[in-house]
Amino acid sequence: MRQHLAFLFNAAAVRTFVRGFGIWAPVVLIALQAIQVVVAPVPGQVLAAVAGYLFGPWWGTLYNMIGITIGSTLAFWLSRRFGRAYVERMIDDEALETFDAFVESHGLLSLFILFLIPGLPDDALCLVGGLTPIPLWKLVLIAIMGRAPAFFFVNVFGHLVANGDLYEALVLLGLIVGLSIIGYLNRNRITQFLDRRFF
Repeated sequence: MRQHLAFLFNAAAVRTFVRGFGIWAPVVLIALQAIQVVVAPVPGQVLAAVAGYLFGPWWGTLYNMIGITIGSTLAFWLSRRFGRAYVERMIDDEALETFDAFVESHGLLSLFILFLIPGLPDDALCLVGGLTPIPLWKLVLIAIMGRAPAFFFVNVFGHLVANGDLYEALVLLGLIVGLSIIGYLNRNRITQFLDRRFF
């Protein structure tokens, strides 16, 4: 499945693919976004930018979040249904080690904060979260609330590109990429800092 979704790394290819479905384009985008959550690691941000390009920041964000909600729900359920062995097959050891003990110790609030930080592996968090005893509906709600801000800004970026506002798009892209890099490179420090300060 992953090899078949490799084209999702190419924004132009995704845009052409989704647009080709005409009135069904939103449904296709939602389906792709849902699939990418479960079949990690496929970049959901590329789909977010494509959604902003094709549908604008508001409709694009809505379609993305519907897909994210479906995919996150499925990822949480699969993790809970098939257990730790399934999660270990789906995500790398480093991501699992980084978030596993932290989420297990601190629960719902920790998941929300981690979902909120750009650059952290959100799909891995869904799988780790599914191993906790937290009710499924709470996990889904936290995933939506935590992921929505970053997805909105990526949709705005796609919309700016579509409108030809390249300077503003580049500034926003620089901000998004910068925050994502900082979040990813400092993921261990972030969890340790949150552990000391808030928990």
